Amino acid sequence: MKKNKNRSAKFILIALLVILVLPVLTGKTYLYKAIVYNFAGIDDYTIFNNRSVPAAQPVPWRLSADYGKIIIPDTLEQYLTKLQSVGLVVVQNREIVVEKYWNSYSDSSLSNSFSVAKSITSLLTGAAIHEGKIGSVSDPVGKYLPAFNEGEKAKVKIVDLLTMSSGSNWNESYANPLSETTELYYGTDLYTTATRVNIIKAPGTYHAYKSGDTQLLGLVVEKATGKSLSAYAAEKLWQPLGAAHSALWSIDKPDGDEKAYCCFNSNARDFARLGQLMLDSGKINGVPVIDSVYFSQSVTPCKIMDEYNTPCNYYGYQWWIIPGRQDIFYARGILGQYIICIPSRHMVIVRLGEKRDEKINNVPIEVNTLIAWAERLDESRQ
Repeated sequence: MKKNKNRSAKFILIALLVILVLPVLTGKTYLYKAIVYNFAGIDDYTIFNNRSVPAAQPVPWRLSADYGKIIIPDTLEQYLTKLQSVGLVVVQNREIVVEKYWNSYSDSSLSNSFSVAKSITSLLTGAAIHEGKIGSVSDPVGKYLPAFNEGEKAKVKIVDLLTMSSGSNWNESYANPLSETTELYYGTDLYTTATRVNIIKAPGTYHAYKSGDTQLLGLVVEKATGKSLSAYAAEKLWQPLGAAHSALWSIDKPDGDEKAYCCFNSNARDFARLGQLMLDSGKINGVPVIDSVYFSQSVTPCKIMDEYNTPCNYYGYQWWIIPGRQDIFYARGILGQYIICIPSRHMVIVRLGEKRDEKINNVPIEVNTLIAWAERLDESRQ
């Protein structure tokens, strides 16, 4: 028995030494942070460096005549509570119709939107094209990032990043602490992590969800505009939209690069403004932020062959589309962050929270649940 205890103690000691020494030996010191914090959370902006996306002159949302009178059905309330929701806002005809918060969150609470940031980065890419800072979606990435000037990388175009068809060997695994995505999240050198990929498939021929593609987009926009993503987002989106509160965009280190694929932190009401922008076909007060072709392609399935060997019918330019209901599109984050746009109803739904349900047909169950409820709500108000 004593011998077994000694062996166990020795094993634990060796394991601890490996955990402590391996990150240094491999150069992956970000693992220390990954071990400490373990799982990503909606308040992770508190553990990262951030850059402000300042608001300027807030434009308050109007409240509908039904505001405060609509009761969320018990079954939906229980479902959203089970998924640890923290915020829900429904906007219709530019008015807030329903608003609900949980767990001490409010209309000014910051929450990590995770991959909703991908859709924001797409908007900024479109804005840079619209004002001529980027030539077109057909521009080679190497025109902006020297690391993509040679070999197979030179074949990658901006459109391949937008449709996540770069053909790179990026490892998207969230469970693997050694994956590039984990390094992107906890590391301190986004540029190196994103640009050191190899191209193993012909660009534009295979759709595979990769945060690295969006990070490259962010680096392209930064290079093309000469501005940080946060500054450009404030100029093109946040301030023209009349956001009520400044947002925070997490960066890899002090004065570093924004996590373009992730980590735009704001509140439900201000996120809804991005949905309204998309309902308005990429315009703010009638002024285009992105051109009409770019908007159309953003919310049209790219139809590039995917891992299931079928044409992708659920993804455009970093925006998700509902298969079979391709008039509905949305931004989504890994823990169930959504900006859902239903143009036929002039409606935006924002849901923020800590958990999401399973997916059917590549659509999280709660997305379809929220859409069905919102459509019934619209019909009952007519």
